[in-house]
Amino acid sequence: MLALLIGYYLSPAFADFLEKVALFKLHHGLLFVIAAAATAGALLPELFLILFFQGGRASRRNLRNLCFTIPIWAFDGVLVDLLYRSEAAWFGNVVTVPVVLAKICVDQFGYNPLFAAPFEVLAYEWKNSGFSLESLGRGLTWTHYCDKVIPTLLATWVVWIPLMAIIYSLPLVLQFPLFSLALTFWVLLLTYMTNSFASRHQDTQPVSAGAPSPIVETIS
Repeated sequence: MLALLIGYYLSPAFADFLEKVALFKLHHGLLFVIAAAATAGALLPELFLILFFQGGRASRRNLRNLCFTIPIWAFDGVLVDLLYRSEAAWFGNVVTVPVVLAKICVDQFGYNPLFAAPFEVLAYEWKNSGFSLESLGRGLTWTHYCDKVIPTLLATWVVWIPLMAIIYSLPLVLQFPLFSLALTFWVLLLTYMTNSFASRHQDTQPVSAGAPSPIVETIS
């Protein structure tokens, strides 16, 4: 991601390529946002799972997963795009240290802890519990927030605060496309880590009936 930022400002040819991506996003608007977010957060991770952990054999479980993850990540993408455009209206579509820091603070210490992280943890817990109403009720408690959401936030901040510094150092029209790219690598990494851990866990002992870790839940 840092190489993309450097390339944008130092290479006219690369900057021209990114400008074409930005124009494509502007031309297709909401359709681009939904397609990019669903591809990055749902389709590519599921394909990765099939190829590397299921021997290339798709199953009905993969289809069920996509029926859940595509709407979730499409919705998330729409909200993120709205957040970026709102921040540009609030702080300006300029790249200065105060503006970039303000956007990071709103994103990572406002939107993320107040909505994004709780929503994603709760959504995946609800799915993993068989869409139980009890799970929804439990997920709205302060205890659940401390046990599941806060650890998720800490892990997210380590990766996404530096990434957001890079993304917010680009013009608004490029922020969502670069977010989609970062999301792709983030979810693929978590998919690999989660399923590698699950495979070792199943080889050594029976699968526990207890709840998995928050990071596992966000991509299961």
